[in-house]
Amino acid sequence: MNCIIIDDDKLSCQVIVEYVKKTPALTLIGVYNNSVEARNILTKRHDIDLLFLDIQMPEMDGFEFISSLESPPYIIVTTSEEAYAAKAFDFNVVDYLVKPVKYPRFCKAVDKVMRYSSKIRSNIQAEKEIFIKKGTSLVKLKIKDIVYIEALENYVTLNTNDDKYIIHFTMKGIEEYFPQGLFTRVHRSYIVNKTNIQAIKENMLEINLDGVIKSIPVGKSFKDSLLDDINVMSR
Repeated sequence: MNCIIIDDDKLSCQVIVEYVKKTPALTLIGVYNNSVEARNILTKRHDIDLLFLDIQMPEMDGFEFISSLESPPYIIVTTSEEAYAAKAFDFNVVDYLVKPVKYPRFCKAVDKVMRYSSKIRSNIQAEKEIFIKKGTSLVKLKIKDIVYIEALENYVTLNTNDDKYIIHFTMKGIEEYFPQGLFTRVHRSYIVNKTNIQAIKENMLEINLDGVIKSIPVGKSFKDSLLDDINVMSR
């Protein structure tokens, strides 16, 4: 994820630079000591994914800077003033870091951006449509409408609430093709749409297929990754 740092405090800038350098998910594109210069860069480059932005700056403060952008990237505010937090979130910033910023808190903010970005990408991919051959026709199918996928020897079946489609494909190929944020592998023979999971019971899970509960096996080697892939709230 490409990022830039916008802060007129050189010491604070250097701290964030060091944090970015030791965070594999981030690539530092530039450091800017005033928001006007940074805005000029953003109008020329469209590959900036994330801004680390100070609020109190000369010429144009952080809020004026955000308002000036037509399509701002993800923004993490870095400031010495806690009082701006509520206002910052009104500007749709992802997180708010109070100086001096500690690395664990920095990582937590970056992880939040990564999760949010992944969710957005998954939602976009879920709206994509594919064409499946059925008999002599090509049928248009939205990816999000697939409830589960089952392997059958050298074929796989894509099961929706209305129909099933048999295609010549491998499970590995299907797993790589479909968005991981929406689908998860639960067995060597099954991939499921997570939005249709109703319950997980020992080595089985239940999914909703057109109002009917269908049980699908969960392989031992897939159980841990499945639990990591869904939101589990424990007492």
